[in-house]
Amino acid sequence: MAAARVQPDRDKLKISHGIPLFLDQLIETLLIEQTAESARSRSLSGISGGGLSSEIADTATLRSRELLKSGFTLEQVVREYGDVCQAITNRASETRAPIAVEEFRTLNRCLDNAIAGAVTEFSSQHVTAAAEEAFNALNSRLGPLAHELRNYLHAALHAVKAIKAGNVGMGGATGAVLDRSLLGMRNLIDSSLAEVRVTAGIPPRAQSIRLADFLGEIEAAAALDPRAAGIKLTVTPVDLDIVVYADPEMLASAVGNLLQNAFKFTKRHTEVTLHAYLGEDRIFIEVKDHCGGLPPGPSENLLRPFAQKGNDRSGLGLGLEICRRSVEANHGTVSVRDLPGIGCVFTIALPRDAQGARLTLAT
Repeated sequence: MAAARVQPDRDKLKISHGIPLFLDQLIETLLIEQTAESARSRSLSGISGGGLSSEIADTATLRSRELLKSGFTLEQVVREYGDVCQAITNRASETRAPIAVEEFRTLNRCLDNAIAGAVTEFSSQHVTAAAEEAFNALNSRLGPLAHELRNYLHAALHAVKAIKAGNVGMGGATGAVLDRSLLGMRNLIDSSLAEVRVTAGIPPRAQSIRLADFLGEIEAAAALDPRAAGIKLTVTPVDLDIVVYADPEMLASAVGNLLQNAFKFTKRHTEVTLHAYLGEDRIFIEVKDHCGGLPPGPSENLLRPFAQKGNDRSGLGLGLEICRRSVEANHGTVSVRDLPGIGCVFTIALPRDAQGARLTLAT
């Protein structure tokens, strides 16, 4: 099952700490648990919920370290352990071999502790590498970023605590809180990484993006923004065949920053509108707010670094500047139009795909 997937350097990869060794450790654990010294298996396979060192977790840590150096992702490592579970259950079904409840619990405990060891190793390695590369770019945003992440994490931890207590299920309201918190953290991290790429001058990875799908994802992410409370977000429908050619992370960061700016300054109980349409040679994405209109002075100044014209001075004033740079990196422009007494409209204009903006994408 694992070999059926394309993975980097598989032929060159040492598998001394791989799945075969995990299977040996699993077999040994099962055999020990059939004896009077069943407690001895915990040093080999660990306890439920982790927390103590075990041979299985230590082996998975070494395995993860080898895979990381060989270009593997965490998802690929976790999938290999998932293959073990699937292969065992498939084989048991084919041979009609019964698996006792306690045996299945042992299997799940061994897999859980192995995956935890792999995740811990991957996290420590990636955090170290990312810290060196992105420190300068993220330093000015570290405080606000940490604050927002902490809020999402705080909600997620409380939701998990309630679910683990057995009082609620994943499909209920508490599960929805967990979903929103995790999605919020993902969107915040994705946006921050896009900003790092723009600041570092990394070229965009442009691709064809179906505009309707993109706007749907933006709408879902915006619903998680606490600044949107009391504001109606209206996203106008677009033709399903309209395609924009851009870097998806940079474009999402640009549109997300415009929406955050709109939520920040729009009066409560009014509306923010996200509207996209196809022009003669460009695709336009507009964000209209109800801030009451722009203050005196050239409107283009709003797109400069640290420009903050409203009464709310929270943040660093870099959002619109990052939006402009993200769009310009994708050969587009950003402009703002004042609606005196009402609000303003920020417009992103992107060139049409060289193959045309109306494309049929493979599903």
